[in-house]
Amino acid sequence: MNTPQTEQASPSRTLRVSLFVTCLADLFRPSVAFASIKLLEQAGCEVNVPLQQTCCGQPAYNTGDFESSAPLAKQLIQQFEAADYVVVPSGSCAGMICHHYPRLLEGEWRERALRLAAKTFELTIFLNDVARIRRGEREAIALPSVTYHDSCAGLRELGIKGQPRALLKELCDTSISELQQTEVCCGFGGTFCAKMPEISGKMVGDKLANALATGAQVLAGGDLGCLLNIAGRAKRNGESIEVRHIAELLAGDLDTPAIGQGQ
Repeated sequence: MNTPQTEQASPSRTLRVSLFVTCLADLFRPSVAFASIKLLEQAGCEVNVPLQQTCCGQPAYNTGDFESSAPLAKQLIQQFEAADYVVVPSGSCAGMICHHYPRLLEGEWRERALRLAAKTFELTIFLNDVARIRRGEREAIALPSVTYHDSCAGLRELGIKGQPRALLKELCDTSISELQQTEVCCGFGGTFCAKMPEISGKMVGDKLANALATGAQVLAGGDLGCLLNIAGRAKRNGESIEVRHIAELLAGDLDTPAIGQGQ
């Protein structure tokens, strides 16, 4: 399984990257996938998006339905194992591939899962630590003030913390207005928010209050599940803070309505 910051690409070689779009991006926020492709190409990558990709199996796996998640894991392995790198704009889905596939599968499939895990990276880890994207001649993208939510899976399974902040500084010349308890769960937790709505509601309420206290105009993050949860609470409360995926900010996609806004 890969460990962030250990693998660096040769600057003279074109990197062949397969993008795993994720279900939430495909169904609710395609702009995240398009922004990811734009950033990967800016970093000098040749990007492929396998058209037969489906869910990584995480929802079933998290509820203990290993029998249903194993076929999805095998299908994803078959779709992506020929790539030099697999990049995922989601810490939880990347964590599923990197850490949980080898636990879920056995025999030959476990070996194939391990090989895939070794070359699978969450988007900000790949851009910052592997491809080492730079602004180059491009002008810095002017952003409104930004605060950042560190999602549980990305932070704890993959060690994502400094990468999105470094990328915002490099590509947008902006710094984060840090919110209090940024490393605390937003209350989404997959099916947790449906099974324990009262606890989940209190957690997302606290997260939103901390974000608003920073005075930032935009709350960003790397996992759409978290962002949909926070944006939903903000909309119900009538708060005007915009919620956006980090890829959209880095790519300069500020024309797409924020999550939970527009049509």
